[in-house]
Amino acid sequence: MIDIKKLIENNRSGKNTGLPCFCTANEFVLRAIVKYAAQHNVPTVIEATCNQVNQEGGYTGLSPDDFAKWIASLAKVYGLKEQHLMLGGDHLGPNPWRHLPAKDAMDKAEVLVRDYVKAGFRKIHIDTSMACDGEAKLSFEVIAERAARLCKVAEEYAPVAEDLIYIIGTEVPIPGGETDDMDDLAVTTVARFDDTLTTHKTAFHEAGLDNVWPRIVSVVTQPGVDFSHTTVHRFDPVGATDLSKAIATIPNLTFEAHSTDYQPTDALSELVAKHFFFLKVGPELTFRMREAVFALASIEQQIVEAPSELVQAVANAMDESPSHWAAYYQGDLHEVQLLRQYSYSDRIRYYWMVPEVRKALDKLINNLENKKLPETLVSQYFPSREFGTLSVGPQQLVTDHVQLCVERYYRACGY
Repeated sequence: MIDIKKLIENNRSGKNTGLPCFCTANEFVLRAIVKYAAQHNVPTVIEATCNQVNQEGGYTGLSPDDFAKWIASLAKVYGLKEQHLMLGGDHLGPNPWRHLPAKDAMDKAEVLVRDYVKAGFRKIHIDTSMACDGEAKLSFEVIAERAARLCKVAEEYAPVAEDLIYIIGTEVPIPGGETDDMDDLAVTTVARFDDTLTTHKTAFHEAGLDNVWPRIVSVVTQPGVDFSHTTVHRFDPVGATDLSKAIATIPNLTFEAHSTDYQPTDALSELVAKHFFFLKVGPELTFRMREAVFALASIEQQIVEAPSELVQAVANAMDESPSHWAAYYQGDLHEVQLLRQYSYSDRIRYYWMVPEVRKALDKLINNLENKKLPETLVSQYFPSREFGTLSVGPQQLVTDHVQLCVERYYRACGY
C-alpha cells in the first residue's frame, strides 16, 4: 500500500516529494501509465471523475466496479505491484445530476460514493460545491454539510474505512468546465482556505466524523495555474507564498492542484515545493495520445492503399454529437475547426469510444502493424525520438509519446 503519510511528511519537511494523479479513462493512456509505473517501480494514482465513471455509466459506459477491475487487469498484464497502485475518485458529488433538485442529486451522489468505495477506490475527493436545480450559489457551510454527508456514506460502505484518505475543497472549475477566459483566475486567498477548513471541520464534527479528520490529507486550492483552449497560465511561486505558509502551520495537510496540465516541468516542481503534493493531470495525457494517433494517420495515408480515415471518423463523430464541444469553442469556421482538433482542452477525448471512431482507430493500428514503418517517416512525425529508436510499431509509438507526459510528472515529483 502506498504510504501516503510518509510521502506527505517528506513534502512538508521540504523534500522534493509529490505524487502525480493521472485522471483518465482512455485505454491507450492507461496502458502507457501502468507500463511506465511497473517498469520504474513508482507509486501510481489513477483516478476517474464523476462524469467519466458512475453508477449510470458516465460518458465511458463504466461503473466504478468496472473501472477498478479494468485497472486491476492492466496492472496484472504489465506487472504493476498492487501495493504501488491507488485508485482515486475525483469530484465525487452531485455534479452529474446538478440539473435535478438538490435532494435527488444528493441521493444519487450518495450512491456514487458508495459504489466508488465498495469498488476499492481509496483516494476520495468530495466535491459538493455545485448548485443544483433552483439553488443560488452555495455557502461554505452548505458545501461542508453535504461533504460530511457523503463522507459518512464512504465510511459506512468502504471495505476498510481506515484505508480511505480524503481530499476536500473545490477552488477549481467543475469537471470538463474549461473556457477560453482566464481573466478571473486568482490564487486562493488564505481567508478562503481557512473558511474551507473551518466549515468542514465543524460539519464533520456535527456529523460524528471527528475520527475521520486526520485522514483528510489535502485541500484543493487554486495556486494560479490553468489552461484554456490555446493558452497556459504558468505557475508563479511568489503568488502562492502566503497560501504555502498558511498550510505549513497545519499538521499533516497538503494541497492538491488541479488543471496542472501543460505546465512546464520546472513549474510542476515549484508547485511541489509549495506543498502542492498531489498534481492532477488529465487532458494533457489524451492530448499526447491524439498527437500520436494523428501522426500515425498521416503516416498511414502515405503507405497504405486503404487507410482508416481516422481523422475524418473523429470529425464525423464530433459533427453528429456536438454536445461535448459546441458550447466551448467559439469563433469563425476555421477557428472552430482548429480548436476541435488541436485545443489544449482536448474535447476529442470524449469521442475515442464512439464505435465508428474506435473501429477506425483499430483499423489504423492494424494497418500499420502489418507494415514496416519507414524510419524516415517515423522521424518526420515523431521528431522527439532518438535515431536508433525509430524502428518500432504503432502501439509503441503511441505509448512512448504518452509517456512524455507521464515521465515529466514523475520527474517533477522527485522520482
